[in-house]
Amino acid sequence: MYIENINSPKDLKGLSIEQLKVVADEVRKGVLNRVSNHGGHVGPNLGITEATVALHYVFNAPEDKFIFDVSHQSYPHKMLTGRKDGFLDATAMDHISGYSSPLESPIYDNFEVGHTSTSVALATGMQKARDIMGGKENIIAIIGDGSLSGGEAFEGLDTAAELGTNVIIVVNDNEMSIAENHGGIYKNLKLLRDTKGQAELNYFKAFGFDYLYVEEGNNVEKLIEAFQKVKDIDHPIVVHIHTEKGYGYKPAMKDKEEWHWNLPFDLATGKSKVEFSGEDYSSLIGEFLLAEMKKDPKLVAIASAVPAAAGFDKALRKEAGKQFIDVGIAEEEAVALASGMAKRGAHPVYTTYATFLQRTYDQLSQDLAVNGNPALINVMGASIFGMNDFTHICFFDIPLFSHIPNIVYLAPTTYEEFIAMEKWGIRQDKYSVAIRVPANGVVHSNEEYESDYSDLNKYKMAHRGKDVALIALGDFYQKGEEVAKSLAQNGIDATLINPRYISGTDDSMLESLKKDHHLIVTLEDGSLDGGFGERIARFYGPSDMKVMTFGVRKQLYDRYDVEQLMRDNHLTNRQIVNDIMNIIK
Repeated sequence: MYIENINSPKDLKGLSIEQLKVVADEVRKGVLNRVSNHGGHVGPNLGITEATVALHYVFNAPEDKFIFDVSHQSYPHKMLTGRKDGFLDATAMDHISGYSSPLESPIYDNFEVGHTSTSVALATGMQKARDIMGGKENIIAIIGDGSLSGGEAFEGLDTAAELGTNVIIVVNDNEMSIAENHGGIYKNLKLLRDTKGQAELNYFKAFGFDYLYVEEGNNVEKLIEAFQKVKDIDHPIVVHIHTEKGYGYKPAMKDKEEWHWNLPFDLATGKSKVEFSGEDYSSLIGEFLLAEMKKDPKLVAIASAVPAAAGFDKALRKEAGKQFIDVGIAEEEAVALASGMAKRGAHPVYTTYATFLQRTYDQLSQDLAVNGNPALINVMGASIFGMNDFTHICFFDIPLFSHIPNIVYLAPTTYEEFIAMEKWGIRQDKYSVAIRVPANGVVHSNEEYESDYSDLNKYKMAHRGKDVALIALGDFYQKGEEVAKSLAQNGIDATLINPRYISGTDDSMLESLKKDHHLIVTLEDGSLDGGFGERIARFYGPSDMKVMTFGVRKQLYDRYDVEQLMRDNHLTNRQIVNDIMNIIK
């Protein structure tokens, strides 16, 4: 094996083309070994393997700078830059992340990146700094997997072209995003592919870029030839390479959407090693929205490159027809689109993950809330039980959403309560509404839930006790129930409240608790700083009422274990009960 002797890109330099092809095969096997045992991004890394070998053969990292877009296609890069054990040794796989990380490799990884469409913009910063400081290195941005549809990619291209100096943008065109590509730009990429880069209509040339097309994007020799032509170039150039997502692994080539990312699987059969039984909110939302579409022709489901977030697989997308739209990787467009649709009288429902909604704060505030348009946003994975890589943390949503005026932010506690809120959010015409979809499994209830939430900020008191009141938000309502039972065993009849509204306080109910309560306890599945508990503590600030807030301390937690995170933040039931008892004593 060659890969065992490659500890840095310099070890590639003396190899022949045939040997480099073997290295690419070995890298691909390493990628498959990791993802089949550990899970991770499959298709993007398999498709970029040859290009990564060629890039490191031609350029001189770390002097030359690589910036990977999203960086979920950086596995081959990691294998060639001293981290191959994380792919070849099952005991070392937890030592590396699924994204580029200067914490892992300050020499070869230039940025912590987990979100999309950022590479070219980041590259322009390095380009400008190099020019000012008199450097000579090549700046190489690698972008693909639908990332060109993001607005920041356009902005980066706009700047790079005007700067006019060395920057090499490798467009990894595998004809896919996470699912299929969406957006007008991809029509031009198809035209360029169809004409082998010769079409007069060329998006990149329109900016002022030089342009080079490589049809055989999984051919090491052809890629090396192309990269050698552009190395040390004195002006901006786009190298457009046509690759195949999932290249070299038949299941991933056959179903590119399914194999974008996967849990551990059997390499021989492609069958998942993780048995999943039960329901999940994504599939339930898809089924619900599809059923509602048949009754409401004005209802439109919106996705931004992750249709699976709302359960819209290929079959559901086809059945929904014009009542489904995927805007590509463009969360800002999705929110503005929803606002415009609502203004015109349609019933838009936009569903995506909390981590990606961070990218569209301005549109949530300006395009949606300021205008008060009745669009509905389903916030997925907003929880400590969501994605746990620190570029994808999903529990900063409450400080984000709940402080924007004119947005009603709701927190259901069960599936039935979620559906009641969803129906109200779709059918009402007065508010911009967001719903924090539970993330810690699907909890069902036989309880009847309200069908109208127009009477804003009216909390629901599930049980009236005395002395101690538990205000347990959303996902943590069931935790509140368990804590209340434990307190009862200690002789404390605690009040239990389901607040439902994250974005405001039920002043009347909170005021009434002053009569026979001494301690208010808030439980939230999210950040303490700027969170729901702080809102309650602020209400009681001028009074004698004591308030305890339970949530997660503000910090960038990377690949955390949920149970350990709970213990570290005093969020286990036993810790909460003990803390309450200590305050009472």
